[in-house]
Amino acid sequence: MNSTDTTLGTAGGGTDRRRWFALAIVMTAAFMDLVDVTIVNIAIPSIRQESGASFSQIQWITAGYALAFAAGLITGGRLGDIHGRKRIFLVGIGGFTVASALCGLAVNPEMLVASRFLQGGMAALMVPQVLSIVHATFPAHERGKVFGMFGAVVGLGAVSGPLLGALLTEWNLFGWEWRSIFLINLPVGVAGLILGSRFITESKAPRALKLDLVGVALVTLGLLMLLYPLIRGRELDWPVWGYVSMGGSLVVLAVLVAYERRKAARDGSPLVELPLFKVKSFAAGIAVQTVFGIALGVFFLVWTLYMQVGLGWRPLKAGLTGVPFSIAVSAAAGMSVQMLVPRFGRKVLQAGALVMGAGVLLYIWEAGHYGLTIAPWQMALPLVVMGVGMGLIVAPLTDAILSEVPREHAGSASGLINTVQQMGNALGLALVSVVFFGTISDHLRPEQIGPAFLDAFQNALGWVAAVLGTMFLLMFALPKRPAQHVEGEHTPVEGEEQATVEGKEPALVS
Repeated sequence: MNSTDTTLGTAGGGTDRRRWFALAIVMTAAFMDLVDVTIVNIAIPSIRQESGASFSQIQWITAGYALAFAAGLITGGRLGDIHGRKRIFLVGIGGFTVASALCGLAVNPEMLVASRFLQGGMAALMVPQVLSIVHATFPAHERGKVFGMFGAVVGLGAVSGPLLGALLTEWNLFGWEWRSIFLINLPVGVAGLILGSRFITESKAPRALKLDLVGVALVTLGLLMLLYPLIRGRELDWPVWGYVSMGGSLVVLAVLVAYERRKAARDGSPLVELPLFKVKSFAAGIAVQTVFGIALGVFFLVWTLYMQVGLGWRPLKAGLTGVPFSIAVSAAAGMSVQMLVPRFGRKVLQAGALVMGAGVLLYIWEAGHYGLTIAPWQMALPLVVMGVGMGLIVAPLTDAILSEVPREHAGSASGLINTVQQMGNALGLALVSVVFFGTISDHLRPEQIGPAFLDAFQNALGWVAAVLGTMFLLMFALPKRPAQHVEGEHTPVEGEEQATVEGKEPALVS
């Protein structure tokens, strides 16, 4: 028996049922967040055409969400520890729903960008509570099954997002055009609020870490100083102030490190636990997660633009083209965490990077070979290969990074992993200006659009392949085999020592 922080009641047959209900609710929230990222990608050309958004505004619509999400993730987790995970989860899902409505009602690109920043901030309150509730509710011997389910949810979100976005855009329900991709969140969010308030019982950590708002401000400032010039640089002909800003972001990062050291010494509640980076496997794993985010950020945006603008495909055709990729991700994710990693360890992750890279190179060849006449079925092979590679990585990567992290820092490390993944994604989206738009002329005649976007797509995928090669090398610093959890052992979430459940004694989980 092991004392844990749990969001559910004590003993009895009803307890087990209630915790699976709670898991379904928080997984639905995570699914909504995942879908919202992919659903926007497929609708981007329609958003640009209807709203008149510039290419840099299109990048901000995607990167702004990722940036706000990344900057707020750790603080969102701590707010749950301090004020109650159920309360912050409900605030997050409620705010996410409101922000979705504002996105759907946006009257200009500027309002849409601002609403996406808000949506990302609300997701940063909502999503960390998912992991907290899973860690607090399920004993170690069940978490493999739960994380396998989470991998399936990731795959399902990847399947559903593009397809749902394509259908909603094509159907043009009520004349809403692309707006329905945001408004679809409203009934899901309302249902999450109602069911969450009923099935999730409040929990918090009695001695949670304090907030580090200065750290959040420094991280956000540093990222903005780096991303803004990258996204706007091409349109503004790469002004000098852009290079100064990007160089200054390194100064801000140095200030952040110095401040975090002082804060750790002063009250033990830094935003970033710097001693974690002394663990070789964790430091390398953070680098892996960052470059993985960069690769995905670049690929998904340029892929959408290539299909819908370069090839002139309708959203539904583009969305259906991605289904084999998504199914492959979901299937490989389930197999990797349940069957392959326990037997082959780190080699599975490295094989995933190589397989995904091979799929990217195959895609480059096919795009050049078939040119503008390429058909969706001809894309299926490289997409399936890429999907298998991604699936082998995405589910077991977090456990591999955390394997050698001390138990008392497991929560902080988990928050950092999610944060750097989103930061990498935002950086990848910003780099689209360089690796994709940087090869496209500002003034194209209609007959030049297809060839220009095809060349830009191949160039961008070359960079994605190089990033995946870098990721393969970094994976050598990961443990050969993730540490095996002892049955019944509990991995604490950030700020957790011994939690209270609405003033009651902690429940016992066998």
